[in-house]
Amino acid sequence: QVQLVESGGGLVQAGGSLRLSCAASGRMFTITLMGWYRQAPGKQRELVASITRTGTISYADSVKGRFTISRDNTKNTVDLQMSSLKPEDTAIYYCNFKDYRDFWGQGTQVTVSS
Repeated sequence: QVQLVESGGGLVQAGGSLRLSCAASGRMFTITLMGWYRQAPGKQRELVASITRTGTISYADSVKGRFTISRDNTKNTVDLQMSSLKPEDTAIYYCNFKDYRDFWGQGTQVTVSS
């Protein structure tokens, strides 16, 4: 019933920018956390950025200063603005929502060429 859909992925050159969006459909209870994860081939899925219901933000060290997470609690959307992209940012990016449950999108591919 609940479904998260990511969009905005694509191919960009190193140094470029990209904005990812995630929209939730279906009814959820109060969302306590929204976040973006990524997974590169052969690697573990890692947390990129998260934002709490009250607005507390956390970033992975590798993206700090380059990525910005934002959300709209009433619309149940979360965005990730990515700038100064590097080839090592190449991965499938997943959004994640938490109420008392855990919801995942199917992912969107981001490829950064050198």
